[in-house]
Amino acid sequence: MRLEAMAVSIPQVDGHPNRVAFEGVLAMVNAASDKAPAGARGHRVMLMREAAEKALPSLLGMAVDYRPGWDGHDARRKIGLLTEADIVGQRLVVRGYLYARDFPEVAGAIQAQSPESMGMSYELADARVEDMRAEVWKLTRVTFTGAAILLREKAAYRATSFRMAS
Repeated sequence: MRLEAMAVSIPQVDGHPNRVAFEGVLAMVNAASDKAPAGARGHRVMLMREAAEKALPSLLGMAVDYRPGWDGHDARRKIGLLTEADIVGQRLVVRGYLYARDFPEVAGAIQAQSPESMGMSYELADARVEDMRAEVWKLTRVTFTGAAILLREKAAYRATSFRMAS
């Protein structure tokens, strides 16, 4: 097993009222998505490991957003921050904080969902596709611009997950 990891060092503040930790699986590397993500023109995608490894630094400090209904992205509804990104096996694992005091209704709505129902999705810019004619687009270069929390059934990768710390 190979592990790649990066993190922003943020000091621990026990009981911080606005900083609730989370962990999620953002995507799978070297595996085709279960369905086409937005912007892929109906193609499923495969985030190549090398592209994901090179792009890990672009995840750090990016925002986490949501859309009411938990069915997609809304870059103008930023509710948290990504502070860590790791590749563990085929899983692109992220950690960070939600601003629970600033967005109590969102934190409550997440807690009301069953943990198994929640997932994540990445947001990209500057993506390079190996062959635009291929059925599954292989992403060979990406820049991550953020992430979204959504229902796992709405995510391009069904193996994603999201959970807030207790």
